[in-house]
Amino acid sequence: MSLSNASTRRDSLRGKTAIVGAGLSAVGRVPGKSALGLAADAAYQAIADAGLQKSQIDGVLASHAFSAPFHRFSVALSEYLGIQPTFSNTLQVSGATAATMFNTAAAAIHGGLAETVLVVGGDSLLTGLSPDLALRSMTESRDQQYEMPFGIPVANTFAMTAHRHMKEYGTTAEQLAQVAVVHREHARRTPGAQMTEPLTVQQVLDSGWVTTPYHKLDCSLISDGGAAFIVTSAERAKSLGIEKPVYILGGGECYTHEHIFLMPSLTTTGAVQSSQRAYAMAGCSPEDIDVAGVYDCFTGTVIMMLEDLGFCPKGEGGRFVEDGQITYGGSIPCNTHGGLLSFAHSGMPGSLFHFYEVVNQLRGRCGDRQVPGAELGLVHSLGAGFATNATTILGTEATR
Repeated sequence: MSLSNASTRRDSLRGKTAIVGAGLSAVGRVPGKSALGLAADAAYQAIADAGLQKSQIDGVLASHAFSAPFHRFSVALSEYLGIQPTFSNTLQVSGATAATMFNTAAAAIHGGLAETVLVVGGDSLLTGLSPDLALRSMTESRDQQYEMPFGIPVANTFAMTAHRHMKEYGTTAEQLAQVAVVHREHARRTPGAQMTEPLTVQQVLDSGWVTTPYHKLDCSLISDGGAAFIVTSAERAKSLGIEKPVYILGGGECYTHEHIFLMPSLTTTGAVQSSQRAYAMAGCSPEDIDVAGVYDCFTGTVIMMLEDLGFCPKGEGGRFVEDGQITYGGSIPCNTHGGLLSFAHSGMPGSLFHFYEVVNQLRGRCGDRQVPGAELGLVHSLGAGFATNATTILGTEATR
């Protein structure tokens, strides 16, 4: 099936579902809260934000939690909340899980499997696990035979792609560091962000090596936290009287490899395909997007994604950042909450924080960090050394 035919076939999802509630737990260091507790805190907020009762939730989609022993996190959370949904699943495609949950929720509602779906994730990577255990849990979720025995944890796979990008396109360490500086400035405007101290490019470069070319401050945080959303049909959103629902306009995914040595290209990722599908379904282009949430596990990841998502030509991501294009006044403000680099990163729920920010930008709720006139947003989630990519496009109108 061609890309155009596949996109046309799934076009019926455009604007058929809407996000009507959003909730966020405390993030950063949250002692005494389990993964379930963090997810439940966010869920209760999202349910209240939608003006619903928890008994009205008939679907639950949850991300896996590293610090919790539950293989069926969605089922365990439902029990914790005291509900019995008739549609439930726990998804695990690494960092791409967040966007896949929204794509799946939209499909499930449109297909009649559920009416009102709770999309949720929570984890306590910072206080629920030691730093060594947190790193080990993420590393051991990867291959046990071909990569781990040779000392290739997940950070090293992303470092390989950054090295190649620097070699092929002349991307500099200073341009990588500028990503972290922009994100820190955004976090400084965001109440509750984990890191808000001012940051300079030189401080990033002086922060010590983790795995070249990444310094400590080129790397995302380790955090506790959870986020949750209520997704329902567009028709029900209207009947609920929601002041400003946020519609799911398009979604796309692409899974290119499992092992980094089989990655088709170290500088071009599955984000190209996932975003093309999302744009086609939503009926828009990169130039139409007002605000974006771009997965930022490492600074170089953002640079590559800006290119693959179509915001700038291949090889120009570093200069695009350097020219101020991903902050206020630039062509595409990204991660206006501070992202995984400065707001928080609690594992697979991390990209749900991007969704929370973009949803609130589209609802006009961001105060001093509001992007004026934001009507169309994109969130891109990825993971496992760019093995998994998923894109979701959100908007204030059901059709464009």
